[in-house]
Amino acid sequence: MALPAGAVHVHYESAFEDALRRFCRPYIRVDEQKRTMLADVRVKSFDFVVYPDASRKWLVDVKGRHFPYVGDAGRRYWENWVTREDVEGMSAWESVFGDGYEGTFVFAYLIHESCRQPPPGRVYEFRGQRYCFLAAPARRYAEHARVRSPRWDTVSLSATHFRRIIEPVFDAADPPRAAAC
Repeated sequence: MALPAGAVHVHYESAFEDALRRFCRPYIRVDEQKRTMLADVRVKSFDFVVYPDASRKWLVDVKGRHFPYVGDAGRRYWENWVTREDVEGMSAWESVFGDGYEGTFVFAYLIHESCRQPPPGRVYEFRGQRYCFLAAPARRYAEHARVRSPRWDTVSLSATHFRRIIEPVFDAADPPRAAAC
C-alpha cells in the first residue's frame, strides 16, 4: 500500500502514537511546530514524553527508517543514523527535565514486504504497513556514535553496538487492547 502524499515522515510518528494507544502506554505528544529556546539557543524538539512502565520516563525522538533499507548498494539492515543536533537536543532536554527523564531515540522501522526476519519485538500493523519500534537511550547512543557524514552532520552506531543498546518498545508477548485503557 502506497503512503499518502506528504506522509513521508509523519507516518512513522502516527504509527508509533497509534501503538502507544493500543498498548495502553501513557504518553504526551509534543507540538513540534516551533523550536524551543533554552538559554537563548534553539533546541530541536522531541516528539513524545512516554511512560513505558512505572519506573521510567522517556523523552522520545522518533526516527523513521526502512528495514532493510534498499538502495543502489543493495540491502542495509539496522540503519540508525541521527544528526548531531538530535544528540545535542536530547542531552539538553534531559538537563531541563531532570533526574528520571531519559532521552530516547525510538527507531520506527517500516518493515519491507520481502523481509522474512524482522527486528526483535512486536511487529505492529498500521494502515496496511508493518512497523517495529526499538528504543535506544540517547546517552548510550552518544557514547558509541561515530561520524557517518560530515556533510550532513550525521552520526551512527555500528550494527553490533546498536543491537547491544536497543530494546523493543513493545514486547512480542504484549497483547494490544481493543478497548480504551
